[in-house]
Amino acid sequence: MDIRKLQKIVVAALEDIKARDIEVINTVKLSPLFDRIVIASADSTRQVKALARSVHDKVKEAGGEVLSIEGEETGEWVLVDLGTIVVHVMQPSVRSYYNLEELWQAKPKRALATEDPPAPQPAAKRRSPRTPARSKASDEA
Repeated sequence: MDIRKLQKIVVAALEDIKARDIEVINTVKLSPLFDRIVIASADSTRQVKALARSVHDKVKEAGGEVLSIEGEETGEWVLVDLGTIVVHVMQPSVRSYYNLEELWQAKPKRALATEDPPAPQPAAKRRSPRTPARSKASDEA
C-alpha cells in the first residue's frame, strides 16, 4: 500500500475516535526501519486501546498489514506496527515524559573541528586523610 494512502487511513482512524495532538513525523532520512511515526494522545486507558484498535481495524479493512500491537495490556502507551508506519497512542503524561517528537526531530549538535576542547579545570588541593585539620584555637595555643 502507498505510504501516503496508509498515512491518511491512520490519521482518519485516530480522528474518528477523537485522538488529540496527532503528529506525523517523516523518518525516511533518520531510520531504515520505517518511513513515518504517528503520535497521538488519548485521555484514558480505554481511549488509548480504542484508538489502537481503530487503527488496526481501518488498516485491515483497506487491505493493509498490521505487523503487531504492543502495550494493550496497560493502555498507557500502545504501539501499532504497520511496517512503514509506526503508530504511538499515548496518555499525555507518558507522551510528555518520553517526548518522542523531540527524539525523532532533533538534529544532533556537532562540534566544529576547528573548535578547541574546553580546558581542564585544576583539581582542588586535598588534605591527606592522616593529617588532622588544624583549627585557629590550636594555632593560638
